[in-house]
Amino acid sequence: MGSPLAWVVFNLAILALLALDLGVFHRRAHAVSIREAAGWSTFWVALSLLFNLGIYLLVGRDEALEFLTGYLIEKSLAVDNLFVFVLIFSYFGVPAAYQHRVLFWGILGALVMRAAFILAGSYMLQHYDWVFYVFGALLVITGIRMAVRDEDAVDPSQSRVLRLARKVLPVTVGFRGTHFFVLEGGRRMATPLLLVLILIEFSDLIFAIDSIPAIFAITLDPFIVYTSNVFAILGLRSMYFLLAGIIHRFVYLRYALAFVLVFVGVKMMLEDVYHVPILASLGVIAVSLTAGVLISLRASDDDADEDGTPPAAPEKPTARATRPAGDDPSNPDGKEG
Repeated sequence: MGSPLAWVVFNLAILALLALDLGVFHRRAHAVSIREAAGWSTFWVALSLLFNLGIYLLVGRDEALEFLTGYLIEKSLAVDNLFVFVLIFSYFGVPAAYQHRVLFWGILGALVMRAAFILAGSYMLQHYDWVFYVFGALLVITGIRMAVRDEDAVDPSQSRVLRLARKVLPVTVGFRGTHFFVLEGGRRMATPLLLVLILIEFSDLIFAIDSIPAIFAITLDPFIVYTSNVFAILGLRSMYFLLAGIIHRFVYLRYALAFVLVFVGVKMMLEDVYHVPILASLGVIAVSLTAGVLISLRASDDDADEDGTPPAAPEKPTARATRPAGDDPSNPDGKEG
């Protein structure tokens, strides 16, 4: 599957949708409301399912199930990445009106990175059998790390990428609207919004290393791997604005995601011994993720019932709360404006 014409048509369609998104619907910076985010989320999910239906009608049932399973994995793993986005925006104090633009360019860069990773991974899997075991082991290790990690330890201020960017780039004091670069005093300078974009891109790079091997455990067709990734990423912006305020409620989802990663990792390593049918894989993944969401929501509702008030976000030592006084991410040099 995936003739050269299919690749060209698909990518041109995606670029047209992105141009329409930024050039028409979000030409003016504004805070994305819950209603708007819900509408866009519905649009991207519906478009993904419509594409899935097209695969079913034009190619076949198995390929359609592979796309759906891969899309579900990538979409669910993306939820875990939203927590990092929340921390980054909070640390820099990015105004709500600027966040969509950062995510737009961040996701555009992510699409390029994903394409490169997928092509490289596909080539390696087709030519070297031992890569299956490496990818499988990587998924198992990632799943275990996800289950035991301390989320409170996530702190953007400790990022080596951020420190390097601050050393290399002259950064303005404070934001300059939605600009990533400005010309001030005859000198071209980056704005703090560029630092935010760099961290967003780096977080997706790490996320891609963890998530792309997972879909290769489902299918080796690079076109299905790529298209399912693209659709999952395209809906990430609207999903962020829709879930950012309640992401703390999904406290048990990461355990479900960890189980899914371990499951597909073991499936990948045992492929020569036993092939798990695609429908069975889809069922295991769907049940695991649904259970993680329902248990999380039930737990947060029980917390609310105990004191009669809605559950509040857990008190995490975010970077903004823990950084030393005077360490303003918008003003890395500590100068007064």
